[in-house]
Amino acid sequence: MSTWNPWRGCHKKSEGCLHCYIHRADAGKGIDTNRIIKTDEFYKPIEKDAKGKDRIKSGQLVFLCFNSDFLIEEADEWRKEAWKMIRQRRDLHFLFLTKRIERFSVGLPEDWGEGYPNVTVCCTLENQVRADERLEIFRKLSIRHKMIIVQPMLEKIDIASYLDASIECVVVGGESGKDVRPLDFDWVLDLRRQCMENNVSFEFRQIGSIFIKDHTVYHVQKQFLGAQARKANINYTAVPASSTD
Repeated sequence: MSTWNPWRGCHKKSEGCLHCYIHRADAGKGIDTNRIIKTDEFYKPIEKDAKGKDRIKSGQLVFLCFNSDFLIEEADEWRKEAWKMIRQRRDLHFLFLTKRIERFSVGLPEDWGEGYPNVTVCCTLENQVRADERLEIFRKLSIRHKMIIVQPMLEKIDIASYLDASIECVVVGGESGKDVRPLDFDWVLDLRRQCMENNVSFEFRQIGSIFIKDHTVYHVQKQFLGAQARKANINYTAVPASSTD
């Protein structure tokens, strides 16, 4: 596993961004998150080390733009070059999250076709309004590998009509930090049910710092959020199509 942040900075896009960890961290360092800048690791995928070997070793999963949005407006020109590097490193698999799925086609490579086989696009959402807004667009896009990220989950959400074999996984998580909005376990279980009924893999990635279960409110420290989600043991792996025939 590796990371690649060719640019940094972001603008709050919707309700899920209210307590963005990037903005919080930058504020503590006196950094203006709204200033989008190219980083010194822009060419990381094609860089070599002192021995002439790839800086990112072959076969790795590369998390892309995890302190920005790959589709952010200010990066339109940079993204053209980023796509070229992604195409060049077909031995790597790149994954990025976006709240700007409506901008996916801006600067898309001419040879994209049905999608590059080494790219996973994760459409993120937080409530029903954003789910309907973004998933209606997402379902129409030609992308080989699609995931849906519901984090932070802010309310009960119905996405059953958007779940089909094109969605490889739905990932769910709560909000972390102080003064955050709660995550109700019943919402998580309902989304899991939707995934199971449509044979789409489901992952409960983390509970929220404020977590409601059986009408009881829990306040959980950040370091335990992932472990508590795993302890729930509710992840679901889709059954291969050949097994359901």
